[in-house]
Amino acid sequence: MNKQKVLMAMSGGVDSSTAALLLQEAGYDVVGVTLKMFENKELGLEGDSSLANAGDAKQVADKMGFPHYVFDFCKFFRAGVIDHFIREYEQGRTPNPCVDCNKHVKLGQLFARAAEMGCAYVATGHYANVKFDEARGRWLLLRGEDRQKDQSYMLYTLTQEQLAHILFPLGHMHKTEIRDRAETEGLVNARKPDSQDICFVPDGDYARVIERITKRKPAPGKFVHLDGTVLGSHKGQLHYTIGQRKGLGIAYAYPLYVIKKDIEKNIVYLGPQDALFSDTLIAENCNLISVQELKGPLRVTAKPRYRAKDVPAVIEPAGEGTVRVTFDEPQRALTPGQAVVFYQDDVVVGGGTIR
Repeated sequence: MNKQKVLMAMSGGVDSSTAALLLQEAGYDVVGVTLKMFENKELGLEGDSSLANAGDAKQVADKMGFPHYVFDFCKFFRAGVIDHFIREYEQGRTPNPCVDCNKHVKLGQLFARAAEMGCAYVATGHYANVKFDEARGRWLLLRGEDRQKDQSYMLYTLTQEQLAHILFPLGHMHKTEIRDRAETEGLVNARKPDSQDICFVPDGDYARVIERITKRKPAPGKFVHLDGTVLGSHKGQLHYTIGQRKGLGIAYAYPLYVIKKDIEKNIVYLGPQDALFSDTLIAENCNLISVQELKGPLRVTAKPRYRAKDVPAVIEPAGEGTVRVTFDEPQRALTPGQAVVFYQDDVVVGGGTIR
């Protein structure tokens, strides 16, 4: 019997390594691949490239006896993630680079490469699940069993074709089980800490990374209260995100927060926390998964940022590629550029980018 060949994306961490182990045990012909995303010197980071963990991935592949490759995806990452990241911040928005990376690089480009290599599937170590729903005639994306680690939010851009050819071996497991299994098998990265930051912004200072790449200093401007009062000067609007309180350097009678930004006038508007709350938003560039199209209002829960809890809402069509989201209760700091993802129980209905 011919084994089905699967291209396993391996970061060098415990999740993708354990996923490869599980695939091999399930009878798949595994091919490991680590992706080179950027040159560190280009971003002013230490080291030679983004391949610091490739050695761990290769050790795991060698231990389990399957081939391991490194693919240079730098040009795709630059165009689809870094350049977009910079444009969004310069336009006053707050992008989610992990969503963009999955869409344009990790999964988008990897499916094309898998097809060239004769692989039937692409696999990753994401905490999510996929199944085919006979009644709907559609592939569904579902939350991972470990709700604390669930990454379905980051995967809402997957198409029906991609969902039919992707495997998430860890979807029904919890992190503790994965680490225990990796340790039992003697994997080199069994107790390796999880990565927490954006890969190309390891210290969290995204504004400094943007300055290094663009060689441009953001132009200072004015802080203005929502009532029109000029409160002081800011050091460049890309240093501030909606809902931010710390680092403003403004003394006032009550705590002030970043409420909105006017890019053309280079104004950052501040106001009380109450002004951050809204019960509606428009999502653009939407991708629907569990339904082919929205024909009217649909009751869902909506997650307006990765770390947020999804909350009750109604979604309805709002024009070509856009969806209006109306929350049952006003939500804090609905931020343009962030993803909003819709659920019905564990099923991902779809998602889009907050306008």
